[in-house]
Amino acid sequence: MTPLSTSPILTRTKLEPNSSIPIREQAVAALREAINDFRLRPGERLIEREFIEYLGISRTTFREAIRELAAEGLVTVVAQKGARVSAPSLAEALDLYDIRASLESLLVSRFVERATSVEMDALVDSVEAFRLVVEETTDTVALLNSKERFYQVLIAGARSPVLEQQLVSIKARSRVLRATSLSKPGRATATLNELAELARAIVARDEKRAMALCAQHVRNAGEIALAGLRAGEGGGTDPSEWLG
Repeated sequence: MTPLSTSPILTRTKLEPNSSIPIREQAVAALREAINDFRLRPGERLIEREFIEYLGISRTTFREAIRELAAEGLVTVVAQKGARVSAPSLAEALDLYDIRASLESLLVSRFVERATSVEMDALVDSVEAFRLVVEETTDTVALLNSKERFYQVLIAGARSPVLEQQLVSIKARSRVLRATSLSKPGRATATLNELAELARAIVARDEKRAMALCAQHVRNAGEIALAGLRAGEGGGTDPSEWLG
Protein backbone atom coordinates (compact mmCIF):
# COMPACT_ATOMS: atom_id res chain seq x y z
CA MET A 1 0.00 0.00 0.00
CA THR A 2 1.28 3.49 -0.85
CA PRO A 3 2.40 5.42 2.26
CA LEU A 4 -0.05 8.19 3.05
CA SER A 5 2.74 10.77 3.12
CA THR A 6 3.19 10.19 -0.63
CA SER A 7 -0.45 9.52 -1.51
CA PRO A 8 -2.82 12.19 -2.88
CA ILE A 9 -4.43 12.52 0.56
CA LEU A 10 -1.39 13.87 2.39
CA THR A 11 0.96 15.09 -0.30
CA ARG A 12 1.86 18.26 1.59
CA THR A 13 2.90 16.79 4.93
CA LYS A 14 5.42 14.01 5.48
CA LEU A 15 6.14 12.33 8.78
CA GLU A 16 9.77 12.64 9.81
CA PRO A 17 10.87 9.97 12.33
CA ASN A 18 14.06 11.92 13.15
CA SER A 19 12.29 15.20 13.79
CA SER A 20 12.22 16.82 17.23
CA ILE A 21 8.43 16.95 16.84
CA PRO A 22 6.84 13.77 18.23
CA ILE A 23 5.31 11.44 15.63
CA ARG A 24 1.89 11.80 17.28
CA GLU A 25 1.97 15.55 16.77
CA GLN A 26 3.10 15.09 13.18
CA ALA A 27 0.25 12.67 12.55
CA VAL A 28 -2.27 15.09 14.05
CA ALA A 29 -0.90 17.92 11.90
CA ALA A 30 -1.00 15.81 8.74
CA LEU A 31 -4.58 14.71 9.29
CA ARG A 32 -5.70 18.20 10.36
CA GLU A 33 -4.19 19.73 7.22
CA ALA A 34 -5.87 17.13 4.99
CA ILE A 35 -9.23 17.82 6.65
CA ASN A 36 -8.83 21.60 6.42
CA ASP A 37 -7.90 21.39 2.73
CA PHE A 38 -10.82 18.98 2.11
CA ARG A 39 -8.57 16.20 0.83
CA LEU A 40 -10.36 14.27 3.56
CA ARG A 41 -13.99 15.17 2.92
CA PRO A 42 -16.80 15.81 5.41
CA GLY A 43 -18.35 12.50 6.39
CA GLU A 44 -15.40 10.45 5.12
CA ARG A 45 -14.53 7.45 7.24
CA LEU A 46 -11.01 7.21 8.67
CA ILE A 47 -10.27 3.49 8.49
CA GLU A 48 -7.84 2.73 11.28
CA ARG A 49 -5.85 -0.09 9.66
CA GLU A 50 -5.34 1.92 6.45
CA PHE A 51 -4.10 5.05 8.18
CA ILE A 52 -1.85 3.09 10.51
CA GLU A 53 -0.18 1.51 7.49
CA TYR A 54 -0.20 4.73 5.47
CA LEU A 55 1.41 6.78 8.21
CA GLY A 56 3.62 4.06 9.60
CA ILE A 57 2.42 4.63 13.16
CA SER A 58 1.12 2.46 15.96
CA ARG A 59 -2.56 1.92 16.71
CA THR A 60 -2.10 3.75 19.99
CA THR A 61 -0.60 6.78 18.24
CA PHE A 62 -3.40 6.83 15.67
CA ARG A 63 -6.09 6.65 18.34
CA GLU A 64 -4.42 9.44 20.34
CA ALA A 65 -4.38 11.58 17.19
CA ILE A 66 -8.06 10.86 16.57
CA ARG A 67 -8.93 11.82 20.15
CA GLU A 68 -7.15 15.16 19.74
CA LEU A 69 -8.90 15.88 16.44
CA ALA A 70 -12.24 14.89 17.98
CA ALA A 71 -11.62 17.38 20.80
CA GLU A 72 -11.10 20.05 18.12
CA GLY A 73 -14.39 19.09 16.49
CA LEU A 74 -12.73 17.99 13.25
CA VAL A 75 -13.45 14.29 13.73
CA THR A 76 -16.49 12.48 15.10
CA VAL A 77 -16.08 9.09 16.78
CA VAL A 78 -19.07 6.75 16.97
CA ALA A 79 -18.95 3.60 19.10
CA GLN A 80 -18.58 0.44 17.00
CA LYS A 81 -18.38 2.54 13.82
CA GLY A 82 -15.05 4.32 14.17
CA ALA A 83 -14.07 7.85 13.22
CA ARG A 84 -15.32 10.09 10.44
CA VAL A 85 -14.48 13.62 9.35
CA SER A 86 -17.06 15.79 11.07
CA ALA A 87 -19.98 17.12 9.02
CA PRO A 88 -22.13 19.60 10.96
CA SER A 89 -25.85 18.91 11.16
CA LEU A 90 -28.33 21.71 10.58
CA ALA A 91 -28.86 22.16 14.33
CA GLU A 92 -25.11 22.29 14.96
CA ALA A 93 -24.62 24.75 12.12
CA LEU A 94 -27.28 27.07 13.51
CA ASP A 95 -25.51 27.13 16.87
CA LEU A 96 -22.09 27.58 15.26
CA TYR A 97 -23.21 30.66 13.33
CA ASP A 98 -24.92 32.20 16.36
CA ILE A 99 -21.79 31.65 18.44
CA ARG A 100 -19.56 32.98 15.65
CA ALA A 101 -21.63 36.16 15.31
CA SER A 102 -21.32 36.85 19.03
CA LEU A 103 -17.64 35.97 19.38
CA GLU A 104 -16.49 37.75 16.24
CA SER A 105 -18.43 40.90 17.14
CA LEU A 106 -16.71 40.87 20.53
CA LEU A 107 -13.37 40.31 18.78
CA VAL A 108 -13.99 43.39 16.65
CA SER A 109 -14.86 45.40 19.75
CA ARG A 110 -11.61 44.40 21.45
CA PHE A 111 -9.63 45.17 18.28
CA VAL A 112 -11.14 48.66 18.04
CA GLU A 113 -10.23 49.27 21.70
CA ARG A 114 -6.71 47.81 21.67
CA ALA A 115 -5.21 47.73 18.18
CA THR A 116 -2.31 49.99 17.24
CA SER A 117 -2.19 52.06 14.06
CA VAL A 118 0.22 49.50 12.62
CA GLU A 119 -2.32 46.75 13.25
CA MET A 120 -5.05 48.87 11.67
CA ASP A 121 -2.87 49.17 8.56
CA ALA A 122 -2.30 45.41 8.61
CA LEU A 123 -6.06 44.86 8.65
CA VAL A 124 -6.53 47.07 5.60
CA ASP A 125 -3.66 45.24 3.88
CA SER A 126 -5.31 41.87 4.60
CA VAL A 127 -8.47 43.04 2.84
CA GLU A 128 -6.43 44.15 -0.17
CA ALA A 129 -4.65 40.80 -0.23
CA PHE A 130 -8.02 39.05 -0.19
CA ARG A 131 -9.13 41.29 -3.07
CA LEU A 132 -6.22 40.08 -5.20
CA VAL A 133 -7.08 36.44 -4.53
CA VAL A 134 -10.76 37.05 -5.36
CA GLU A 135 -9.72 38.61 -8.66
CA GLU A 136 -7.33 35.79 -9.51
CA THR A 137 -9.13 32.57 -8.57
CA THR A 138 -12.37 30.87 -7.67
CA ASP A 139 -10.57 28.12 -5.74
CA THR A 140 -12.49 27.78 -2.48
CA VAL A 141 -9.55 26.71 -0.31
CA ALA A 142 -7.38 29.56 -1.62
CA LEU A 143 -10.16 32.06 -0.88
CA LEU A 144 -10.74 30.61 2.58
CA ASN A 145 -7.04 30.66 3.46
CA SER A 146 -6.65 34.24 2.24
CA LYS A 147 -9.66 35.41 4.23
CA GLU A 148 -8.13 33.76 7.29
CA ARG A 149 -5.41 36.42 7.29
CA PHE A 150 -8.06 39.04 8.09
CA TYR A 151 -9.04 37.11 11.21
CA GLN A 152 -5.43 36.52 12.22
CA VAL A 153 -4.86 40.28 12.27
CA LEU A 154 -8.04 40.82 14.31
CA ILE A 155 -7.04 38.15 16.82
CA ALA A 156 -3.53 39.57 17.23
CA GLY A 157 -4.78 43.12 17.72
CA ALA A 158 -7.58 42.14 20.10
CA ARG A 159 -5.04 40.74 22.59
CA SER A 160 -7.46 38.31 24.18
CA PRO A 161 -6.13 34.75 24.60
CA VAL A 162 -9.55 33.61 25.83
CA LEU A 163 -11.30 34.89 22.71
CA GLU A 164 -8.56 33.47 20.51
CA GLN A 165 -8.94 30.01 22.02
CA GLN A 166 -12.70 29.99 21.54
CA LEU A 167 -12.58 31.37 18.02
CA VAL A 168 -9.94 28.93 16.81
CA SER A 169 -12.15 26.07 17.95
CA ILE A 170 -15.36 27.47 16.46
CA LYS A 171 -13.72 28.34 13.14
CA ALA A 172 -12.22 24.87 12.85
CA ARG A 173 -15.62 23.28 13.46
CA SER A 174 -17.30 25.56 10.92
CA ARG A 175 -14.64 25.46 8.19
CA VAL A 176 -16.69 23.27 5.85
CA LEU A 177 -19.67 25.61 6.29
CA ARG A 178 -17.50 28.64 5.54
CA ALA A 179 -16.13 26.92 2.45
CA THR A 180 -19.64 26.05 1.33
CA SER A 181 -20.63 29.70 1.57
CA LEU A 182 -17.54 30.99 -0.26
CA SER A 183 -18.01 28.43 -3.05
CA LYS A 184 -21.35 29.95 -4.09
CA PRO A 185 -20.94 32.08 -7.24
CA GLY A 186 -20.72 35.75 -6.35
CA ARG A 187 -20.24 35.16 -2.62
CA ALA A 188 -16.47 35.82 -2.66
CA THR A 189 -17.02 39.29 -4.16
CA ALA A 190 -19.81 39.99 -1.66
CA THR A 191 -17.52 38.85 1.15
CA LEU A 192 -14.79 41.18 -0.09
CA ASN A 193 -17.18 44.13 -0.06
CA GLU A 194 -18.41 43.25 3.44
CA LEU A 195 -14.87 42.96 4.81
CA ALA A 196 -13.85 46.24 3.18
CA GLU A 197 -16.81 48.04 4.77
CA LEU A 198 -16.07 46.38 8.11
CA ALA A 199 -12.41 47.41 7.93
CA ARG A 200 -13.39 51.03 7.25
CA ALA A 201 -15.58 51.07 10.35
CA ILE A 202 -12.83 49.51 12.44
CA VAL A 203 -10.17 51.95 11.23
CA ALA A 204 -12.56 54.80 12.09
CA ARG A 205 -12.86 53.16 15.53
CA ASP A 206 -16.62 53.17 15.15
CA GLU A 207 -17.10 50.26 17.52
CA LYS A 208 -20.89 50.03 17.38
CA ARG A 209 -21.04 50.07 13.58
CA ALA A 210 -18.13 47.67 13.26
CA MET A 211 -19.76 45.15 15.59
CA ALA A 212 -23.05 45.37 13.68
CA LEU A 213 -21.28 44.92 10.32
CA CYS A 214 -19.36 41.93 11.65
CA ALA A 215 -22.50 40.21 12.91
CA GLN A 216 -24.24 40.90 9.59
CA HIS A 217 -21.31 39.43 7.66
CA VAL A 218 -21.55 36.21 9.66
CA ARG A 219 -25.32 36.08 9.16
CA ASN A 220 -24.95 36.61 5.40
CA ALA A 221 -22.49 33.75 5.14
CA GLY A 222 -24.65 31.60 7.39
CA GLU A 223 -27.74 32.02 5.25
CA ILE A 224 -25.97 30.44 2.28
CA ALA A 225 -24.44 27.53 4.19
CA LEU A 226 -27.65 26.83 6.11
CA ALA A 227 -29.71 26.91 2.91
CA GLY A 228 -27.50 24.15 1.53
CA LEU A 229 -27.96 22.08 4.67
CA ARG A 230 -31.72 22.56 4.65
CA ALA A 231 -31.89 21.52 1.01
CA GLY A 232 -29.98 18.35 1.81
CA GLU A 233 -31.90 17.42 4.94
CA GLY A 234 -34.80 15.71 3.19
CA GLY A 235 -32.78 14.06 0.47
CA GLY A 236 -29.88 12.82 2.54
CA THR A 237 -27.31 14.85 0.62
CA ASP A 238 -23.75 13.65 1.19
CA PRO A 239 -21.86 16.47 2.97
CA SER A 240 -18.88 15.81 0.69
CA GLU A 241 -20.97 17.23 -2.15
CA TRP A 242 -21.40 20.64 -0.49
CA LEU A 243 -18.21 21.92 -2.06
CA GLY A 244 -19.05 20.72 -5.55
